Amino acid sequence: MALAIGIVGLPNVGKSTLFNALTKKSVPAENYPFCTIDPSVGVVAVPDERLHKLAEFSKTQKTIPAAVEFVDIAGLVKGASEGEGLGNQFLSHIRETDAIAEVVRIFEDDNVIHVHGKVDPVSDIETINLELILADEQTVTKRLANIEKDVKRGDKEAVKEKEILQKVSEALSQGKLARTVILKDDEVLVVRAMHLLTLKPVLYVLNKKAGGKNLDEINDPRYTALLEYLKSLGVHYVVVDAGVEQELAAFEGEEKEMFRAELGSKNDGINDLITKGYEMLGLETYFTTGEKETRAWTIKKGSTAPVAGMAIHTDFKDKFIRAEVIFWKDLLDAGSFANAKEKGLLRIEGKEYVVKDGDVIEFRV
Repeated sequence: MALAIGIVGLPNVGKSTLFNALTKKSVPAENYPFCTIDPSVGVVAVPDERLHKLAEFSKTQKTIPAAVEFVDIAGLVKGASEGEGLGNQFLSHIRETDAIAEVVRIFEDDNVIHVHGKVDPVSDIETINLELILADEQTVTKRLANIEKDVKRGDKEAVKEKEILQKVSEALSQGKLARTVILKDDEVLVVRAMHLLTLKPVLYVLNKKAGGKNLDEINDPRYTALLEYLKSLGVHYVVVDAGVEQELAAFEGEEKEMFRAELGSKNDGINDLITKGYEMLGLETYFTTGEKETRAWTIKKGSTAPVAGMAIHTDFKDKFIRAEVIFWKDLLDAGSFANAKEKGLLRIEGKEYVVKDGDVIEFRV
């Protein structure tokens, strides 16, 4: 399941540094046939302690994590919606992604020039939002013009679409994001077909710098204002030090923590970013485990067992008979599949079963 998160932001906020830190966590390409060779795309392993515990339990020969795709997108500048800078390229690349990780600079450093001459996180977010809103306005206006003939001749679908798009257009003209518009389920489908930029879910990545003047560490009013602004938007955020994490990407465990302390960084926000990005896409994980392989499989939340089986092979949906299911922790506590079965923890589920995050499943087809 190749779903992508676009890394966006103004120039000099740390996008490429963050991307480089992320791609150090890349998974082997041979395990993911959808993996592109484009250097600006990285398929990144989703950190999951459950997977490793199951691998130890099964004494498995091979462990394959779930993965999420990150795309490094060119920096945005004011006027992107009118083609300024790499505006058109920037907007088209965002349109191709499923969600956005927006990097926001929260450090001051005289050696790293801010494109607007000063560090103001809220203003930076508003600049990007405005460009996305203006681009969406153009998209909606063009679509409304294209369906006007059908509306005039009384085409019911066109009339309905116009009503829905006018709701979105009104919000955009007021400087609001498309995802803030309250829509019914059938209306959402119409709007999604437009691939609007401001309809995509966003995770804000607050990037600090070891040795810099970090707004979160000095109780700067700009950081307080930023947190209040993000709360008003109802969005999630993570705090990272992209530069440090890029340097530490080759290390693990205690050695990594030791070097992090030497570099003056406290948090590993990269794992939080990957995990929250995965969740933002509406994804969850089930597992298969055995001596040959323990693997995390990615599915959309709410998937039934036959649909979940398609992650392994598309034939599983049509050929599905039943699934043997147990929650990962119950399996570990039982000590073996045989014990789990004796205790009634290993269940037989049919076609209507909705797979839960953390299920260990063996499909019968």
